[in-house]
Amino acid sequence: MAGIEGLVKIPELRKRILFSIMMLAVYRIGIHIPTHGIDAAALAQVFEQMKGTIFGWFNLFSGGALEKFSIFALGVMPYISSSIIFQLLTVAWPYLHDLQKEGDAGRKKITQYTRYGTVLISLIQGFGLATALEHQTHPAVVIEGGLAFRLMTMVTLTTGTIFLMWVGEQISERGIGNGISLLIYAGIAARLPQELSSAFGLYRSGELGFLKLVIVGVIIICTFFCIIFIERAARRIPIQYAKRIVGRQVYGGQNTHLPMKVNTAGVIPPIFASSLIMFPATIATFFPSDKVRWLQTLLMPGGMFYNLLFVGLIVFFSYFYTAVTFKTDDIAENLKKYGGFVPGIRPGEATAKYLDFVLSRLTLGGAVYIASICVLPTFFTQTLKVPFYFGGTSVLILVGVALDTVSQIETFLLSRDYDGFMKHTRGRKT
Repeated sequence: MAGIEGLVKIPELRKRILFSIMMLAVYRIGIHIPTHGIDAAALAQVFEQMKGTIFGWFNLFSGGALEKFSIFALGVMPYISSSIIFQLLTVAWPYLHDLQKEGDAGRKKITQYTRYGTVLISLIQGFGLATALEHQTHPAVVIEGGLAFRLMTMVTLTTGTIFLMWVGEQISERGIGNGISLLIYAGIAARLPQELSSAFGLYRSGELGFLKLVIVGVIIICTFFCIIFIERAARRIPIQYAKRIVGRQVYGGQNTHLPMKVNTAGVIPPIFASSLIMFPATIATFFPSDKVRWLQTLLMPGGMFYNLLFVGLIVFFSYFYTAVTFKTDDIAENLKKYGGFVPGIRPGEATAKYLDFVLSRLTLGGAVYIASICVLPTFFTQTLKVPFYFGGTSVLILVGVALDTVSQIETFLLSRDYDGFMKHTRGRKT
């Protein structure tokens, strides 16, 4: 309790936490504001039948906004899709690559382009969802279809996504934690009590056996422990600094280490992979015919093709995001600049190659860990035929975002040198 008391005693941190909570509350309130022209009862019936499909998965990431077809039905997935596109383009397009090297000014320009991409993707997905709902006739979901309904839906959903994008940026800037990740976290966490209640309801009615319920509980608990353990795991590269004499002062001469996490990419790979898989499924709604239904069938969560594609994208984004955020060349150059070196490794290019060698192998282990967490629990629950829709991806996001937010709070406290709180977290690896 002393640690919690320490949190509220720091005015700036207290304001940041309260601001984040208020923004998340605004998001949850907006979930219940419906889009015009939809029969809510018929829509709920449709999504009850779609729980195991890609749209059920999309609904989970939107925090239940899609099944209500609220103004936030698209969630932040269009923004994530746009971020993926522009991060890939920074590697392939020299113009964006040069912008990225310009520092804050270049990054602001890329962020602006990402916002424009978010608007375009939101318009496309909004039109696709409106078209799909119009073709839903048993039961009929749209009260009065036509071009006016489609345009209204496009504008409403795009506006909702832009607002969520702004909320996420405000949380990152004025609150605590990563705003976009916290919005996804809040959406998944809000669905957890409902899914648990449904599972226990089936147990009380006799449709779900006690043994299956216990096995699912054990799988979830083991998944939690595995995520916490590996997210805290890191390879420590020893760093030694040579002594330097500047005037009458002696600098350096100490030994330290460079921590390299097993999972440097965090929860980004499964989020990016899920967003990328959802996009073609949305595009397929433009062509509601038997010829394109095979695409939605292939992208059915839990299917063989879906799992293979999901694992492949997770591995790709693990390496890609790690390469973007952890630049071994810059680290080696900074070490050389300040007289640091890895024992037995020459400073400069040789150090960069060594760090890249270690990082590539750590990233492989991290990618295998993320893919296993995201696929295996879902596979086990489907094999046991338990109607529990919180798979490994959801658990990974919940735990990963929570750990990242706590780490940011600890970093904030360390920067303010607040010993009253940090003495209670001495056992944690910060």
